[in-house]
Amino acid sequence: MIWTCTILLSTNCEGDEMARITCPYCFASMPRRAVQFRCQGGAPGRGKGCPPRVDEALARYLDSTVAATLPPVFTADGRRQRATCPSCGQETFRRVCPECHNQLPAQYCETTSKIVALVGAKNAGKSTYIAVLLHELEHRLGAELNTSLVACDDRTIDRYHNDFARPLFNEHRLLPTTQSAATAIRWPMVYLLTRRRRRLMGVRDTSLTLVLFDTAGEDLDRRDSVDLHLRYLIAADAIIFLVDPLELPGAAADTRAEARAVAGVDSALSSPLEVIGRVTEVLRSANELRSGQRLRVPLAVALTKIDALQPRLERQSPLHRPRPRTGTLDLTDREAVHEQVRALLHGWNAEGLETFLEHNYGQYGLFGLSALGGVPRNGVIASGGIRPYRVEDPLLWLLYQFGMLDGVRR
Repeated sequence: MIWTCTILLSTNCEGDEMARITCPYCFASMPRRAVQFRCQGGAPGRGKGCPPRVDEALARYLDSTVAATLPPVFTADGRRQRATCPSCGQETFRRVCPECHNQLPAQYCETTSKIVALVGAKNAGKSTYIAVLLHELEHRLGAELNTSLVACDDRTIDRYHNDFARPLFNEHRLLPTTQSAATAIRWPMVYLLTRRRRRLMGVRDTSLTLVLFDTAGEDLDRRDSVDLHLRYLIAADAIIFLVDPLELPGAAADTRAEARAVAGVDSALSSPLEVIGRVTEVLRSANELRSGQRLRVPLAVALTKIDALQPRLERQSPLHRPRPRTGTLDLTDREAVHEQVRALLHGWNAEGLETFLEHNYGQYGLFGLSALGGVPRNGVIASGGIRPYRVEDPLLWLLYQFGMLDGVRR
């Protein structure tokens, strides 16, 4: 599953002449001025607008002419929030990507973005992680970090409630496996996360546009599939890579028997090292790196289902402790968790994963988390309910890397 996360200091589209924007749908990059507009069309009380017609660019993206029959797109200064249609004279606020002609959320256009991709092999728990992370951001984390999380469009609201929140939090059942990008169009979920911070010069709001985009695990199983479906990785400014510890050869002995039984490890699936290797190959090729050069994109590698490992960890392990709730990134805790996960990898004879990261990434962090906090039974959440543990750690580390969250050392 791949997601994107856009981080920014709030800026107006009418500003910087050189500012660029990345489409959250096709991931094309363009100057803000190049963003186009779609005519509002005719409607009662709005006058006679342009009639709908087949939008060829949008039809190619949707693979449908019916859904792409809309009023026409025209060129104007995309840095502005409104433009006048040259054909009918109607004013419109609908800004669209000049490549795929999908409508861009208004809030998305008002900020400079950095994209964070979430990847992982099948069974890594990507969909569940996304659902729980969003829930935590809306509730507990929002209060701690003094943030608000707002969906940028109706499609995001509908998809979160229907595909994530309802089955997981209301019906207490596990989320279905994500369909391959070869068989289904998946829309990203776009959120605006705003944080109020006290500074020497007073209170200041900073914003993060969080674009969540998921890809089926099998889309990462072959190099040709990665190249076809994950080209948007090239646009990523940071990556979160989820690893199911049961997919690591030496980890099974350290996990609870019931967790191993539920997981049912499939030997036909790609190993975590194979998956991150394919992703890294795409990134290195796109950045034209030579041997010995490392990627500059920050990478957070998180072991999921850490609750299955906790009984075998030493009592003083930092993975037995919750993250300190300080509204900042506790750097002492961050380093302790990194070293604990590093020790686990070496104890499982999986140090090759860290060696690969060291050779290819200039900056990476190791994490341990659990989205559910317990082992599900027959596709149903455990009786104790959802008890997330450290799901926010990778995102907070990336916020710190981007200068949106302060770090403190105890």
